Amino acid sequence: MHSKKYKELAAKIDKTKSYSIDEAIKLVKETSQTKFDASLEVHLRLGIDTKKGEQAVRGSVALPHGTGKSKRIAVFSDDGQAAKEAGADIVGSENLIKEIKASGKVDFDVALATPKMMKNLVGVAKILGPKGLMPSPKAGTIVDDQAIPKAIEEIKKGKVNFKNDDTGNIHQMIGKISWDDKKLSENCGAFVEAVKKAKPAAAKGIFIKGVFLTSTMGPAVRVEVK
Repeated sequence: MHSKKYKELAAKIDKTKSYSIDEAIKLVKETSQTKFDASLEVHLRLGIDTKKGEQAVRGSVALPHGTGKSKRIAVFSDDGQAAKEAGADIVGSENLIKEIKASGKVDFDVALATPKMMKNLVGVAKILGPKGLMPSPKAGTIVDDQAIPKAIEEIKKGKVNFKNDDTGNIHQMIGKISWDDKKLSENCGAFVEAVKKAKPAAAKGIFIKGVFLTSTMGPAVRVEVK
C-alpha cells in the first residue's frame, strides 16, 4: 500500500506516455521522496521466453560515469598476488571455493576467475549462478592471470554485468539522483544500447518491450525506446 505522498508524486507522471531519457530523469528527480541520496535505477522488460536457455540475456558494459557504488571483487586464481596488488577484495583458489561451498554465502559483488579455475567452480555453481556471480566468457569475467589487473581496473571504473531475471526483466543501478542529468543520461543510454546488442539470436519479435527509470522507493517513469 503506497503512502499519500507517494500517490501525489506518482500523479505527476503520465502513465500513458513514454518520455525521452532527459525528461524521464527530470521527472524521477522531481518525484524522489527519500531524505538520502537515492539511486537511479533502470528496468528493462524483455520479450524473451525465460524457460528457453538459448534466449537468456547476459553481457557487460562499462558505464561512462560508473554507478557511484564501490564493488567488492573476488578473484579465483592459483596466483593471487597480481590480483591483490590490483585491488581485489578477496583472492583465493580451492580454499575460497571450499569456504563458499561450506557456508553457502558470498561476500562479494563481482567474481573473476582464470580458465584453469573454472572446472573447480562447478561445485559452487548453484550458489554463484542464481546471484549472477558465476564467471562466464560472455560477461568477460573469465580472464587469464596477466589480464586480471586490467579487468579489476575496468570494474572499479564502472563496468557492470547484467543478466535477465526469472521474469525476463533486467535491473541496474546507473547512478545517484544528485548527479548531473547529462551523466545519468549517458549512463542510461550506454546501458540500454548494451542490452540491445546482447539480444539472443533465438529471441523473436520485439526484444525490448519497455524501459523504466525509477529512484529508490520512487514511482517508475516509462522511457521511449528508439
